[in-house]
Amino acid sequence: MTPPKCTICKAKGTNFPVQVLLPSYNLKLCRGHFLEWLEGRVEDTIRHFRMFTKRDRILVAVSGGKDSLGLWFLLHRLGYDADGLYIDLGIPEYSSQSRRYAQDLAERIQRTLYVVSLSEELAPIGDMKQWSRKPACSLCGTVKRYYMNRVAREKGYTVLATGHNLDDEVAVLWNNVLQWNMEYLARQYPVLPAEGPFLKKVKPLCRISEKESALYTIFNGISYIKPECPYSVNASSLENKKFLQQLEEARPGTKITFYTGFLRELAPLLQEKTRETTELTLCRVCGEPTTTEVCSVCQLKQKMGRI
Repeated sequence: MTPPKCTICKAKGTNFPVQVLLPSYNLKLCRGHFLEWLEGRVEDTIRHFRMFTKRDRILVAVSGGKDSLGLWFLLHRLGYDADGLYIDLGIPEYSSQSRRYAQDLAERIQRTLYVVSLSEELAPIGDMKQWSRKPACSLCGTVKRYYMNRVAREKGYTVLATGHNLDDEVAVLWNNVLQWNMEYLARQYPVLPAEGPFLKKVKPLCRISEKESALYTIFNGISYIKPECPYSVNASSLENKKFLQQLEEARPGTKITFYTGFLRELAPLLQEKTRETTELTLCRVCGEPTTTEVCSVCQLKQKMGRI
């Protein structure tokens, strides 16, 4: 039996072996054409949603995982002015290893990596839970968003980029639809525009699956932390991903169709309906944007006796 040829190679009359199967798009690609396809798809996503241009200064939130490190590498390859921010959660072994991977990539691409240590700023995320009723993942998200915006604004960046991939976005969308959480659905978009002191936030990998993201990172020789965060073991998002992956395997293309359909048909209607924004003020303690007199992070610091 003749081995299958790369879809693009075949069209060009060359003969490179298939290394990547993309049933959602009916593509069989060699390594080189897969990398070209993925980078082109991300570039198209950036242009389509008007995320940023080559004139912007971009700060990429890197966790040490495949998606954020792959995104940082990709933006650098495409010629964007992109630096990294790593937030050390203070999780034994996990944080030190993921931080090392972020530092390794920063050295490889010769870009700046800022590091915020929660152990120094507040407390390790595991200890922080005793001062908050929020689940660990929710608390972690609140704290990370605070420092992401603060560091980016203080360092003069114009855009914040995160490595959320298609699987992440579809899992959240699925959960919000099941609960008909209209407020969250209205804000689930690849671009959140700047609002006062809040910087513009973008998700360039929103149309790239977890598998595609992992292959891109592996093919480019980028080391990344493979285990999930210890505090996300029982997260509902992981269960949603497993269920949605079963649907995807039975009907390839389900996830991308579901997500792009939402962005095209429903998201504009929800954004129009909820165009009024919550009035923002500045925290009287730290000066960061908030909807209350004292922001949630400073409230946490007060409970901990840090201020």
